[in-house]
Amino acid sequence: MQKAVVLDNQAIRRALTRIAHEIIEKNKGIKDCVLVGIKTRGIYLVNRLAEKIEQIEGDKIAIGELDITLYRDDLTNTTSNKEPLVKGSHLPIDITNKKVILVDDVLFTGRTVRAAMDALIDVGRPAQIQLAVLVDRGHRELPIRADFVGKNIPTSNAEKIVVKLEEIDQVDQVGIYEI
Repeated sequence: MQKAVVLDNQAIRRALTRIAHEIIEKNKGIKDCVLVGIKTRGIYLVNRLAEKIEQIEGDKIAIGELDITLYRDDLTNTTSNKEPLVKGSHLPIDITNKKVILVDDVLFTGRTVRAAMDALIDVGRPAQIQLAVLVDRGHRELPIRADFVGKNIPTSNAEKIVVKLEEIDQVDQVGIYEI
């Protein structure tokens, strides 16, 4: 059951604009930078960020997609005997010696980000890995923090953050739900 909408369409757009500016500022431009979205919603956020960065800088930033399915540490904990559905990664350029900005919708325990870093390092050795998230909800299990955060939303363990994006959900919205 939904408790509250914490970000609407305009708030998401403002958060992504701010993150785009922060990425440019921290990296002193976009030279040698690559945005990499963690499937699924991170890909749509990467596309939006790339568009905003291009509007600000007047130049395109390289983007990629990362499927972390086989790097997750919770695959062995499932009660299902089904094979994981791997959607595939797409990194159009070599990430070696690049500043890679991983993008995801929600930062929670940090396990998704750890899996994403493992996946990245298997394809190249970035000069630096940064993290951009739309929502940081806390409850870290690993020592991981985001460099760029759209909104910090403290939650309890009895709550869930649900990000809906127009590209797949027909609405832009972040809500808090009771589990």
